[in-house]
Amino acid sequence: MIYFHDIDPIALSLGPIKVHWYGIMYLLGFTAAWLLGRRRIAQGRLPGVDANGFSDLLFYAMLGVVLGGRIGYMLFYALGDFLHNPLLLFKVWDGGMSFHGGLLGVIAACWWWSRKHALHFFDTMDFMAPLVPLGLGFGRIGNFIGAELWGKYTDGSWGVVFPSGLPAPLNQLDPATLQAQFATGALNQYARHPSQLYEAFLEGLVMFVVLWAVSAKPRHRYLVGGLFALLYGVFRFAVEFVRMPDNGIYMAFGWLTKGQILCVPLIAFGLVLLAMSRRAPVLQPQPLVAAGSKA
Repeated sequence: MIYFHDIDPIALSLGPIKVHWYGIMYLLGFTAAWLLGRRRIAQGRLPGVDANGFSDLLFYAMLGVVLGGRIGYMLFYALGDFLHNPLLLFKVWDGGMSFHGGLLGVIAACWWWSRKHALHFFDTMDFMAPLVPLGLGFGRIGNFIGAELWGKYTDGSWGVVFPSGLPAPLNQLDPATLQAQFATGALNQYARHPSQLYEAFLEGLVMFVVLWAVSAKPRHRYLVGGLFALLYGVFRFAVEFVRMPDNGIYMAFGWLTKGQILCVPLIAFGLVLLAMSRRAPVLQPQPLVAAGSKA
């Protein structure tokens, strides 16, 4: 049954302060990463690091997500606007975050933290990889609630009519009028793929289950990080076929999007890491020993 999107992106209003669902989803993602990470630390999945050390790592990773995501968006998707007005970088309330930029930010943060704590960089990345997918899933749900990054038109019964995705002048009509037209079936031809939910399922739930299962047992260095890069790249590349390209522009061949182009090196990097893992050492967990207890 085709669904008419009428979800308010604002979850709560406190006077002039408006709390958006997208911000709540970010908070849920970071909270999930913190809870899962503390569990993995207690299991000894990052030997030599305690809960305080992990909190330090997560703080820098969060900074990497926000700063890298925003800078990446301006460089990858709004370079012209950024060059014209560099101050746009700081207008985060106008929206605009890039996964690939956020990933580079997290990589930079993990590299710096690993060097500071004299740990192997890829041990840190393998540890962090299973903590990320749930945050990605929450983020895509936030995209759906905010009616952004929608897909192409579909005649499937699971399509969604996004008012912001309607052509002019329909997108200028008030919600009540659109609801009345939708009730007659007049808007069914404008139903779109809920590509945000496709990504929430694949990049969020599926990736989490796979990475959590693989990382729950002794595994070769590079394996978990390689799987993360490969799975995300493949899933994102596939969903881009039914997702509207950023700024409505294809980069090549009449179908290749910028998101797909950015996923190609990510897929290649994942394959390289998986190949390297075959000759890498197997990492054994070293559970933390409580203070005062005997080893």
